[in-house]
Amino acid sequence: MKRILWTLLLLVFGSSCNAQQRVNSNAYNTMLSTLLSHTVPEITVDSLQKIKEKVLLLDAREQAEYKVSHIQHAKYVGYDYFDPESVANLDKNAKIVVYCSVGYRSEKISEKLLKMGFKNVSNLYGGIFEWKNQSHSVVNAQGLTSKVHAYSPAWGVWLRKGEKVYK
Repeated sequence: MKRILWTLLLLVFGSSCNAQQRVNSNAYNTMLSTLLSHTVPEITVDSLQKIKEKVLLLDAREQAEYKVSHIQHAKYVGYDYFDPESVANLDKNAKIVVYCSVGYRSEKISEKLLKMGFKNVSNLYGGIFEWKNQSHSVVNAQGLTSKVHAYSPAWGVWLRKGEKVYK
């Protein structure tokens, strides 16, 4: 309960600041460190970019969010309607990185994957928002896009780059 209240306060604080103030105040990282349980290994955007081996990206957002844009080659698995059958054919030893908007939903899906016997699962710290904030590309069915589903205006304050979409 304390973590939820703290997160709500940070969201209100983040909403009242301009983007530059949020960046300079480290509010985003504070919000993430408070919001996440840190129960699974985390990987930063920079570290993900440096991996030379094959990585399987799983998108733990909802279908509407995934359709707006996703990281190239990511497989949709969802959150509210996550079906273990959607990952049943995946190699349990494969390097898997799960992401969502900021990392909360992907952390929960990562926990489920570990319980299912997957051995090498990480949560993308900061999610697709941090991916895009660091100027990495996202795609949709038509190809490259600047659009990112920002989930809601309250969460959208953390997306500093790209075109925010809420529907």
